[in-house]
Amino acid sequence: MTSNAPSLDELLARRVSGYSLEQPFYVSPEVYDRDLEIIFGREWLYAVPACQLPRTGSYVTMRVGANEVIIVRGRDGGIRAFHNSCRHRGSLICRAREGQVAKLVCPYHQWTYELDGKLIWANDMGGEFDPSRYGLHPVHLRLLEGLVFICLADTPPDFEPFAERVAPYFAVHDLANARVAFTSTIIEKANWKLVWENNRECYHCSSNHPALCRSFPLDPEVAGVQADGGVSPRLQAHFDRCEAAGAPAQFHLSDDGQFRVARMPLQERAVSYTMDGREAVARALGHVAPRDAGTLMTFHYPGMWSHFLPDHALTFRVMPVGPHETEVTTTWLVHKDAVEGVDYDLKRLTEVWLATNDEDRGIVEVNQQGIFSSSYRPGPYSPGQESGVAQFVDWYAEQLRRALAPRQVAAE
Repeated sequence: MTSNAPSLDELLARRVSGYSLEQPFYVSPEVYDRDLEIIFGREWLYAVPACQLPRTGSYVTMRVGANEVIIVRGRDGGIRAFHNSCRHRGSLICRAREGQVAKLVCPYHQWTYELDGKLIWANDMGGEFDPSRYGLHPVHLRLLEGLVFICLADTPPDFEPFAERVAPYFAVHDLANARVAFTSTIIEKANWKLVWENNRECYHCSSNHPALCRSFPLDPEVAGVQADGGVSPRLQAHFDRCEAAGAPAQFHLSDDGQFRVARMPLQERAVSYTMDGREAVARALGHVAPRDAGTLMTFHYPGMWSHFLPDHALTFRVMPVGPHETEVTTTWLVHKDAVEGVDYDLKRLTEVWLATNDEDRGIVEVNQQGIFSSSYRPGPYSPGQESGVAQFVDWYAEQLRRALAPRQVAAE
C-alpha cells in the first residue's frame, strides 16, 4: 500500500458483509501480492483433468504467481508435480503449455531428470557432485476422481473434507474414462475476485447470456446460497429423484464456505448446454441415469468451478496473472471413445460456453473499469439474487483475517 493508503488490516476491519469490497481489493498491486501469498500460495488449486496426461511423459505446465509448475505422468502411471526450475541455475525446463517427453531436460545446460524428478545426468560437475541432492523440488498433488489438484504450500491444508464429500458425486461421471474434446483459455482484464463474483450469481444472466439462458435456469437458488442453508421443496424433489436413480445430488456447502456441490436442474426440457437444450454428445460420459439430471455444479475456491452433465463435463480454472488480469481455462470432456463428427459436433458442444465466457469477459472488464473511478464505493448485494457473491466475499475476507491474525497477535 502507499503511505497514505489504509492497510489490509484496516480494510478488513471496516469491511461490511453483504457489500462489495473497497477499491484497493480490486486494484491494488499490494493486495494482489497478498492474494497470491495467502490464497493461491496456500490453498489446493485445480490444475487439469487427469485425462489431459494420457501417456507416460505427457506433461502440462501452469503458472501460479511467480511459480511455474510441471505436472507429468511417470513411468509407473502416477502423476506428479514439480517446480519448473532446474536445480542447476534455475532455468525453466518445460517451456510449452503441454507436450510429450521421454525425460525432463533443461534446455540451458542439458541437466536431465527422470519423470519422477530425480536428476540422472549433469555434465562435467566434478567427482564430489552428488546428483541425489539435486532432484526437482516437488509440489503437493492429489488426484480426485479424474481431476488433478496441486498445492504450493510447504504444509498443505487438509484435502480430505473436500475429497470425501465430493468423490461420490464425481464418481458417477467416470472422468477417468474421459478425454479432452476442446480447451479454451482467455484473459479477462479484471481482478480475479470480480471473475468469481460474476460467476456466483445469475442476476446478470437474462440481459447478458442469451445462449446460456436457453438451458440454464434463472432461479437465483441455483447459483446462490439460502440464508438458512436449506433448499426449496422444488429443488429437494429434484435431488431426491436423482439420488433414487443413483446420482448423488444433495446440496452441500462446506462449513468453512470453500466448496459447494449440488446437482441442479436445467430449464424445463433441457438436458445439456446446447442451443436447443438437447444432448451435445450421443455417447454418455459416466452413468448418470436420469436424462434430465441437470448439471452437477461444484465450486472450490479459489481456482475451480465445474459443470458435469450426463453427456459431457466442463471444468473451469481461474488463475490471476496480474492485479487486473485473470486467466480462465475451460475444458470440455467427453467419453474417451466418443468420435467427433459421429457422436458430437464440436461447434454445437462448445458454442454456448464459448459465447458465455466471452460475454462474462466483457462484463467483468467493464466492472473493473468502473471500479477504477475515484467515485467508486462498495455497493450492497441483492439478498435475493447475489447471496452467492456475498458468500464468496465472506470466505475470501475470512481467509485473509486468519492469515493476518498471527501477525497481529505478535505485534501486540
